[in-house]
Amino acid sequence: MAGIALLLDLAKRNPSLSSSAKSLHTHTLISALAAASAAAASYAAGLPLSSRFLFGDGGFGVAYCDAGATAVWGDASLQSSVKKGPLDITTKEYILDVKPLFSAFQPKNLAMTSLRSFLLFYLPLLEPRTPTEEEDDVDEPHEPERPVDLVTPFQNSIKQILRETAVVTTRRVLERVAVHYVSRRTAWKLLKDASRSARRKAARGMPTILYVHSVGKTTLKAQVLGVSASWVVQAIIDVYRCFIRKPEDEIEEVELKEKFKQFRKKLHTTTIKCGASLVLASVGAGIGALIHPSHGQWIGCTIGDFAGPIAAILVIEKLQLNL
Repeated sequence: MAGIALLLDLAKRNPSLSSSAKSLHTHTLISALAAASAAAASYAAGLPLSSRFLFGDGGFGVAYCDAGATAVWGDASLQSSVKKGPLDITTKEYILDVKPLFSAFQPKNLAMTSLRSFLLFYLPLLEPRTPTEEEDDVDEPHEPERPVDLVTPFQNSIKQILRETAVVTTRRVLERVAVHYVSRRTAWKLLKDASRSARRKAARGMPTILYVHSVGKTTLKAQVLGVSASWVVQAIIDVYRCFIRKPEDEIEEVELKEKFKQFRKKLHTTTIKCGASLVLASVGAGIGALIHPSHGQWIGCTIGDFAGPIAAILVIEKLQLNL
């Protein structure tokens, strides 16, 4: 465009040219203008996008319009769309909420895990022991009660704390693996907060069946990493119990073939438990979301997560009895 302006300026500064000279040079002028325009266009097109903010875009303005839309130049939305240009394309941004690797060892999380584990093993000791009918009918003196064992529940509580922290840390590792080795959209679905997603879905006014299915599917994807981490930790514990730890009650050493058989059986049971936990957690989340989008989803997911392994154990025991 600068070349066109230069040629026009030269033509204006020579008014003494005759009409024959003007007609003679008309074709030359048009050719020069076309060549300058083509050169400017090719130069602007050849610039990389990262350097156009320095060298400009050749001065060409681009306008956009929507088919069938009535637009007025004074409309603010039209002016903003023209000002945005071709590079300002609205796309969905997937924000990944990756939590710290050792979040399980933070004071708040570790305190909640410890409290839950100690209550799990010490609450049964607080239950009062009611005498049976047979003990009431017998007149013989009762034997002195044994002292309450407080060491074994403490050891079990420490083991439970270590297990839960190991599961959470393994999940954080799997989250980072998912972020680096799968697509950003898939990682966003695996790391999504299912409760917030259920609340957003409830605000859309979806049909009931579609809403329950959508919440259940979202919860299923969000629980995959947690269930996978639990499966990995339990598999490592089974390896330790079957191949490394020496049983105290067995005098003869178990053969390696028998150890592999026991490990395969335990691994099969763990897989069934984790699968049932994943399925029932998603079903419970979808049903609970009908009561409340956020809290109902969380409560239903928690109930399904606990009920899944119990249901799997009952099914396995029933199948073993039938066989």
